[in-house]
Amino acid sequence: MPKWADYVKESRERGSLAAEYFIVRSRPSAPPEKLKEVLPRHLDYQLKLQDAHKLVFAGPLSDESLEEMLGEGMMVYRATSEKEARALADADPMHAEGARSYTMRRWLINEGHIPNALRPLLDR
Repeated sequence: MPKWADYVKESRERGSLAAEYFIVRSRPSAPPEKLKEVLPRHLDYQLKLQDAHKLVFAGPLSDESLEEMLGEGMMVYRATSEKEARALADADPMHAEGARSYTMRRWLINEGHIPNALRPLLDR
């Protein structure tokens, strides 16, 4: 397995997009009542990150049947480092107040098309 930095370099050299982001998968760690209580503060926080161009996308995930809500969510952060991305995730009221826990991964977008309507959000 190549190191992440080496793979990013190779991607850029071959002309791929090589756009780096951080993916946060957030899972409930408290009863549904706690999630509902924290939700307004979480949404306010998400809007602040969006306005600061740190949040690219965010929203809930279905279960594997694609039919049920489990209280899980996913966020895509634009950050300059893992440290910054973790600080963003840690400050989310859902995580800070113990309603959810999260896992994080780097995401390298190499291919695809970003619709013109979204491009200004992603290019900042």
